[in-house]
Amino acid sequence: MDDLPDELVWNILSRIKKTNDRNSVSLACKRLNELDNEQRQSIRVGCRLDPANEALTSLCSRFLNLARVEITYSGWMSKLGKQLDDQGLLILSSCCPSLSDLTLSYCTFITDLGLRFLASCSKLSALKLNFTPRITGCGILSLVVGCRNLTILHLVRCLNITSVEWLEYLGKLERLEDLSIKNCRAIGEDDLIKLGPGWQKLKRLQFEVDANYRYMKVSDNLAVVRWQKLGYPCENLLELSMVNCIISPGRGLACVLGKCKNLEKIHLDMCVGVRDCDIIGLAQRSSNLRFISLRVPSDFSLPLLLNNPLRLTDESLKAVAQSCSMLESVRISFSDGEFPSFSSFTLNGMLTLIQMCPVRELALDHVYSFNDVGMEALSSAQYLETLELVRCQEISDEGLQLVGQFPRLSVLRLKKCLGISDDGLKPLVGSYKLELLVVEDCPYISERGVQGAAKSISFRQDLAWMY
Repeated sequence: MDDLPDELVWNILSRIKKTNDRNSVSLACKRLNELDNEQRQSIRVGCRLDPANEALTSLCSRFLNLARVEITYSGWMSKLGKQLDDQGLLILSSCCPSLSDLTLSYCTFITDLGLRFLASCSKLSALKLNFTPRITGCGILSLVVGCRNLTILHLVRCLNITSVEWLEYLGKLERLEDLSIKNCRAIGEDDLIKLGPGWQKLKRLQFEVDANYRYMKVSDNLAVVRWQKLGYPCENLLELSMVNCIISPGRGLACVLGKCKNLEKIHLDMCVGVRDCDIIGLAQRSSNLRFISLRVPSDFSLPLLLNNPLRLTDESLKAVAQSCSMLESVRISFSDGEFPSFSSFTLNGMLTLIQMCPVRELALDHVYSFNDVGMEALSSAQYLETLELVRCQEISDEGLQLVGQFPRLSVLRLKKCLGISDDGLKPLVGSYKLELLVVEDCPYISERGVQGAAKSISFRQDLAWMY
């Protein structure tokens, strides 16, 4: 080993991905230890970092080229020792000059002061905060002012961030490419308008509202006017995800849907107020769409906010089928299986989408309109490689037996389906047509019944969901 050049040893070390394996190799000899210390660029620490500040100082002194650091205290209890605090972030900012990507999860002792220390990290380009309850908008603002190269910002359950001046500052910098805001109760859809010119650079936006607080923030007239005058194109936006949002004409993220020329992925989960015209406009504008995921609220969960029809119909699916010729992945789900939305997508609408687009992955959840007739139609789906059926109770063994006729299907996932049994899988046993078969919580399929039905099999049986 001593005769090998450093470049070759570095190449060997770079191929070892698991942290435990890297740690073991570094203990083999002094040279490997020194080269590993020099090459190591990422660490992940948490509850076992005790005493936290002293241990972090030791790690930073050992690994001089750290670029990615993740600190997580999930499952932390006081008996595990004191958490990392603001002083720890001062150590991190002082001892890690190459720090570019930082993730802090469940760090309940960190305050705005700690973020001010991080403002000196000039190379920091990605910051992800998950449940840091003491952080406020002032702390975020102080960080973004110092870290002008920030391109990725994720905020998850940061409940104390009430001001959004930092968002306006980021918009003026026009560097932000990836913004994720999830369950930050004080941040509403109308606050996103403050991103201003930053919309032109944004490539990925995830916005999720706590379902219990989605009606709390009432939009003011000024915000509505600013949304309607949004003159910045969103041509760089490639991925848009909205969960529990209220889509109203002329305000909020409804104004963004029709401006995404190059959008490739769209995920709408329990978004109240989405209309056919919204999806039709999106489809006509975003011909590069490759992934669409729609989780539709049931009729019983729709509030009486508007007189306009709030349900999506087959017209949306037909528009996507006609305009999005590159669509490869489709996921459709209804929120309530006991009261399905019969007025939404029909079998014909879904089949039109599948037959007109090169769909390789199809996932259906709580879709009661999809039955054995639909399974028969899928036998002519030339591109379909992955099929996932969750709580699709109208599919029987007769429909499942048709899977053997699907020309390119290699992955099949069945979850919580009541109408299928071991008999439906019999044509697949011994054929090894499927690369992977996953069966979870289907009461009438046994572990014995799946044996030999695919090259690789995953089986789990937990029927608690039925009671």
